[in-house]
Amino acid sequence: MRIKLTIAYDGTRYCGWQVQPNGTSIQELIDLELSKLFKTKIKTIGASRTDAGVHALGNVASFDVETMMPPGKIAYALNAGLPRDIVVQSSEEVGEDFHPRFSDSIKTYEYHILNRRFPDPLRRHYTYFYHHPLDVQSMHEAAVYLIGEQDFTSFSSIHAQTNTYVRNVTECGVRREEDEVILRISGHGFLYNMVRIIAGTLIEVGGGMRDAKDVQRILEAKNRDASGPTAPPEGLVLVGIEYL
Repeated sequence: MRIKLTIAYDGTRYCGWQVQPNGTSIQELIDLELSKLFKTKIKTIGASRTDAGVHALGNVASFDVETMMPPGKIAYALNAGLPRDIVVQSSEEVGEDFHPRFSDSIKTYEYHILNRRFPDPLRRHYTYFYHHPLDVQSMHEAAVYLIGEQDFTSFSSIHAQTNTYVRNVTECGVRREEDEVILRISGHGFLYNMVRIIAGTLIEVGGGMRDAKDVQRILEAKNRDASGPTAPPEGLVLVGIEYL
């Protein structure tokens, strides 16, 4: 049977989701626990290969296994062996045609900016601290330009490996909640570092270094040099994935 896992994690201590030769990854620990649980080597397929320091409330992975264990009980068994900063939120059986990455879905990310005079040590791993005032209305106006099916070459890392830079963003907006400024973006898929580059660019808009309308010109440039910096990983969280 094919099992779908929904996984939340604090990415602070890890080198990212994907198994890496130079550090401990979330996928590595989950695969290890699954292999111990079912007494056979199991390798999961993940929906989003989050980077080092990036967090998730609802990343998705799947694996195939022959077992008599009820699918819903797998989450409990896994959580008994996983560290406290990785928690499987649910486990369920899905069809053989389900694929975490290639099945049609909408992913939602948030980027959290701590916008106040001094840092908050309790939030240092979950927000990007920025002490200059931010014009949230201008940031939101800029974000709206990103909605739709467009070429996001300007908002992709030069190290991206892809056949096309066209992506469909279904929602993009910026709001303030007390001392946090939050970018929320949803889409059918994202390029490598796309959300963090968007966040870095919108911070420049909010800080008065760019005009909101500049985002349209950045898109048209189709050049990474036209956009802003890549914002740090700790502010980014994969909120969830909705399969259509």
